[in-house]
Amino acid sequence: MDASSAYQDTLPLSSDALLTRMAGWGLTYRLHTHAPLRTVEDAKAVEDQFMVPGEYALRVKNLYLRDKKKRNYLVTLEQSREIDLKALGAELGIGNLSFGSADRLFQNLGIRPGAVSPLAMINGVQNDVRFFMDAAAKQAEVIYMHPLVNDRTVALKRADMMAFFDRIGCEVTWLP
Repeated sequence: MDASSAYQDTLPLSSDALLTRMAGWGLTYRLHTHAPLRTVEDAKAVEDQFMVPGEYALRVKNLYLRDKKKRNYLVTLEQSREIDLKALGAELGIGNLSFGSADRLFQNLGIRPGAVSPLAMINGVQNDVRFFMDAAAKQAEVIYMHPLVNDRTVALKRADMMAFFDRIGCEVTWLP
């Protein structure tokens, strides 16, 4: 099953329901629809269609990771940032990290591969997923991310993203 909105009704929380909830919380966003994007390269190929000239935006990549103690992590980084999982695990003091399986991704974040997003923490907080975010987000005006499916992208103001995390009880640990 793919990660597009065609299958959103098979998710614990659909993209439509997430967007409705966000609007009900007074969070504003711009919604863009596009072909399903599974990689940073896919995203870079279409981002010119919805980027606003002069806007200081952060485009992200997201990693669902696990450690040897089977603890789960979502790491959101600037999309071009290089990452060494061994060094990251050492820096965070959590040991060796590896990518989590598609089944665990669905179980813990309620999404499928290709749709990994900070917004999935709406499910992740209930499953003790720890969230780490690139400190570059502190400087961005807008952060672009998938709303639980990979054929949509939302542009969310940084303040609204932080309000989202507060609303769902998600602690953000900033990565330098």
